[in-house]
Amino acid sequence: MLVESLSVAALAVVLVCAVIRPFRWPEAAFAVPAAGVVILAGAIPLDDVRDEAARLGPVIGFLAGVLVLAKLCADEGLFRACGSWMARRSAGSPRKLLGAVFGLASVITATLSLDATVVLLTPVVFATAARMGARPAPHVYASAHLSNTASLLLPVSNLTNLLAFTATGLSFTRFALLMTLPWLVAIAVEYAVFRRFFAADLDAPADGTEPTDPPHMPRFALVTVAATLAGFAVASALGIEPAWSAAAGAAVLAVRALLRRRTTPVAILRSASLPFLAFVLALGIVVRAVVDNGLGDALGRVLPDGTALPALLGTAAVAALLANLINNLPAVLALVPLAAPAGPGAVLAVLIGVNIGPNLTYAGSLATLLWRRIAHQHEHDVSLARFTRLGLLTTPAALVLSTLALWVSLRLLPG
Repeated sequence: MLVESLSVAALAVVLVCAVIRPFRWPEAAFAVPAAGVVILAGAIPLDDVRDEAARLGPVIGFLAGVLVLAKLCADEGLFRACGSWMARRSAGSPRKLLGAVFGLASVITATLSLDATVVLLTPVVFATAARMGARPAPHVYASAHLSNTASLLLPVSNLTNLLAFTATGLSFTRFALLMTLPWLVAIAVEYAVFRRFFAADLDAPADGTEPTDPPHMPRFALVTVAATLAGFAVASALGIEPAWSAAAGAAVLAVRALLRRRTTPVAILRSASLPFLAFVLALGIVVRAVVDNGLGDALGRVLPDGTALPALLGTAAVAALLANLINNLPAVLALVPLAAPAGPGAVLAVLIGVNIGPNLTYAGSLATLLWRRIAHQHEHDVSLARFTRLGLLTTPAALVLSTLALWVSLRLLPG
């Protein structure tokens, strides 16, 4: 009983400190000591610690590669070019700007992960809206929602996907095929709700300037990203961890940037966000201790079994609820081992829940918390009431309809 209480307390401390970040310390400053406490208390045996580290090692390596790749793409001017393209595509219309943000954020989230959308695209969205003289709220809130919703498509779109990818037993390509329809449906639901919810902001006149010069697209960065994505598919077919493809893409851009003296080795290392990588590993250990000391049995009693439509809906709902209670990373770590015996469909339903569900509350995902900090840095008032109302309108509908789309995909694409 003591180790159970200690494990739960450790997880609570890690999550609360990740949300409020006391003294502005990184999340790892609290997660690493918490992991040490549960290990020393015997809440998780050392063999299980080694197993968890071995399981999360490739995931952490991939995350480091993608973070470096995204930062180097930003240094190449990719996101500035995206902002110019959005402004030209919008032609002074806030409604067209919303469509452009939806399109870009969905593609960037799917290919470069949700962190790129939150950290690198959101400031560009602020700048583009300001230059157009448009109200920023619809476009900035779209960045937050799509960093979660649009991360359904690929195994590499979200850390949650990568944590669950191996458990699905699917290839990279088949994962993408099964999730394409849920991805499209979820984005369509979000877009329809956004157009009505922010109607007043979108109808307000934009009195800014329109760009005249076409954007300069950094072709080398685009080709590198495309080659990296192709590398993910090839690596999956050959049984190679996607971390190697991410590392190769990052290395190509890093060598180019170093030769042109546009960056330094220290800056590249900093872009890998080592404290956050340590946080992911420590969080995995703490969650494993909680799951092994009671949470796993409790979840096993409420998680539906099978891949019939009611079971998939129930699984997605449980995952969404848990993500909002304890954050989506602990939720996926806890639920995937329980869902895996029912087959890949059940694991994909968990991903729908933990990826779409966090749009309901700030605490649902670390990406949303980071987005809120970036919004505050740009002196944009993020209203909790407004965020919650928008989440209540989008999340349940997107969750149900995308799960239905998954059920259809599983039957149309058996294998």
